[in-house]
Formats: sequence, C-alpha cells, structure tokens
Amino acid sequence: MEHQEHIIERYERAWIFFGLAMITVFIILVGYLMLTKGNTNPVGVGRIDATKVRTEGEFANPRVEQVGNEYVAYVQAFAFGYLPSEMRFKVGRKVTFYVTSPDVQHSFHVHHTNINVQVIPGEIAKVSYTFTKPGEYPIICNEYCGIGHANMISKLIVEP
Repeated sequence: MEHQEHIIERYERAWIFFGLAMITVFIILVGYLMLTKGNTNPVGVGRIDATKVRTEGEFANPRVEQVGNEYVAYVQAFAFGYLPSEMRFKVGRKVTFYVTSPDVQHSFHVHHTNINVQVIPGEIAKVSYTFTKPGEYPIICNEYCGIGHANMISKLIVEP
C-alpha cells in the first residue's frame, strides 16, 4: 500500500482563507463594539435575603446618590413597580445601578439603551452606563411578573 500525499487544491485554499478571514472580522467587530458601545452586561455582585430587602440594607431606602461626578442608584423592582419611581441624572455622567427584588423575577430595561438586567429575588445585579443624550428614558419590566405586569413602568430623566 502506497502512501499518497494530499495536495491542497486552489479552491480548498480559497475556502480556508475565507473562513479564517470571516473569523478574524467577527473577532475584530465584537472587540470594536465592546470598546466603543460599552459593555453593559450585568454582574451579580452579591446576595441579600429577599424577605428583608424592604427593611434592611441599602435597598430599604431606594435612592440615587451623587458620588463626585458619578451617580449610584439603588433600585428595587417589585410587583408592580420600581423604587425610586423616577430617577434624575446629568448627561455625560456614569451611573451605576444596583438592582434587586423582594418578591418575584423581574427585569430592568431602560429604553433606548442596552441596559437590560434580569432581576432575581435575593440577587443584587450591578450595571453601569453613561448617558450621552438628554431626555426621558422609560424603564419597563420585560419579565412577566403577574397580572399588573403591564403597569410596571418607571422613568429615568437625563438632564443637560
């Protein structure tokens, strides 16, 4: 039995090159978008006893705090609303949201941004974003959470 060497044909080389080029373009594109559009993937930063969210710790008093040139927002998503029900920030400032729920699963979606956090009772989610345009941004729940789900809205106002 004689050993035969396989020679890569011209069309095979072309397909290999095309595949590698597409992988390279994809990696560069994803990296570019993460750097320029911001990576707002929520990060689980801790746990809290869901039965004590309303009475103990940072979430007992949902609020927005200004810390230097940045803002920190402690948000409670509950059936069927958000606390604070309205948040105000200055344009161009970084905002870090800490979000949790005392009852059932919700979401925290800020329209016209790529903020969309799955809110799980007892879990604290953290996401940061810098608003570059002034205006009113509706906040809605994308996770069906009960009969009043359609009324679960809030707003975020970015001032010039």
